[in-house]
Amino acid sequence: MLNYRGNRVKKIIVFLVSLGLLIVVLFPFVWMLYTAFKPPGTGLIFSLKTGLTLENFKKVLFEYNFLRYFKNSFIVAFFSATFSTLFAAMAAYAFAKKRFFMKNTLFWLFIASMMVPGLLYVIPQFLVVYKLRWMNTYQGMIVPHLANVFGLFILTQFAKEIPDSLIEAARIDGASDFKIFLFLMLPLMVPIVATVYLLNFQFHWSNFLWQLIVAQTDRMYTVPVGLAMFKNAHQEAYTLEMAASSLSIIPIAIIFVFAQRYFIEGITQGAVKG
Repeated sequence: MLNYRGNRVKKIIVFLVSLGLLIVVLFPFVWMLYTAFKPPGTGLIFSLKTGLTLENFKKVLFEYNFLRYFKNSFIVAFFSATFSTLFAAMAAYAFAKKRFFMKNTLFWLFIASMMVPGLLYVIPQFLVVYKLRWMNTYQGMIVPHLANVFGLFILTQFAKEIPDSLIEAARIDGASDFKIFLFLMLPLMVPIVATVYLLNFQFHWSNFLWQLIVAQTDRMYTVPVGLAMFKNAHQEAYTLEMAASSLSIIPIAIIFVFAQRYFIEGITQGAVKG
């Protein structure tokens, strides 16, 4: 009887602690959404009598060019995530299943580059983009970040666990390396590829510094840059800022909802195989 009561008390304590942590985590999002629907000029007023309105979202989308910022962010994030994940998967196949000169040395050199702070790459990347006249262009935002060493590492570790016998059987059937990668390796790597893609998309969607450097006019601003400029231009417009911030998280939330099964499966398999 005492053990039963003790276990019940423990469960209640765990539930209350979890509930408290959930409230702490969700409170900023709830406050952001609540403020986004409040009438302009009432951002710092906590009252249920203020009412709710969609006016902030209309102004953000149609008066402050956030539709253009969303388009720019989607183009940059989609193509950056797609090609960086594809290149990482192709390289992972080579490092996991192929033999070539200095393979291990090159792999660990790539891994060692992860220890270099990203800010050290900014100046060389800027000089290259400037010399190529890619400032204020999509390619200037996308191309410098197509190399994804972290994704390469995760995908390589996963690809190593795929049996070599499958690849040998495909070669006996006359499949080329391209067909083996496309029709054998990629389908088996779908969970971890989806995980890497989601992480890449999230990174490029929220990337601020590089997009601020490359974007020279508001025509090329992305959502993070637009939010920063919006704050500078409208210090008092808290309701508009919260509306813009609420809109900025929608694409990430949608992608995670549809890809969460692959994301969780990829993280779990990666942990087990690691």
